[in-house]
Amino acid sequence: MKKRLAKLLLLLFLLLPLPVHAGIPLDAVQASVNKVLDVLRDPKLKADSAKEIKKNKLRVIYKEMFDEIEFSKRTLARNWAKFSPAQQKEFVDLFEQVLEKNYMERILAYSDEKIEFYKESMLSDNQAEIQTRVITSSKEIPIFYRMIRKDNSWKVYDVIVENISLVQNYRTQFNAILNKNTPEQLLDILRKKVKEQ
Repeated sequence: MKKRLAKLLLLLFLLLPLPVHAGIPLDAVQASVNKVLDVLRDPKLKADSAKEIKKNKLRVIYKEMFDEIEFSKRTLARNWAKFSPAQQKEFVDLFEQVLEKNYMERILAYSDEKIEFYKESMLSDNQAEIQTRVITSSKEIPIFYRMIRKDNSWKVYDVIVENISLVQNYRTQFNAILNKNTPEQLLDILRKKVKEQ
């Protein structure tokens, strides 16, 4: 009887999908987003004088949440190989700063809207999409996070806001520049954008 039960349990274990992925990508996004919300809601950081402290805290969360290299590689796509290793490293750094410049003020403008995490889809063994929505008083804004697993850690490599992918959006812009310019010229454009901040 015990042998039969053991065989049955082993068979169930082999037939059932392992819960290695179940919920882990969603939990990772939710934990990171909740950290962001904690910073944005912190009453000690509401004053204008605390803006830089708030930004620094958000930068730390961004570094934990995003795979900057994967984000950059997917944005440059086939052009990534045209960059030397030093240029790739600089691109990752500059691109992060450009994204911060474009999106930090929007994040800081958060005014206690509700965020709902409602679906996790496995795209492959090591990629997932987490579907969320921001619920305001007048509308719902869908935000999807594309994630990749590396070294047993789930990180975001793309964000899709109202069906517009950040990777795709920047890829179009950078491809247009790289069709007529060198990687060094693109880096120079990004350096100037960062300096203007």
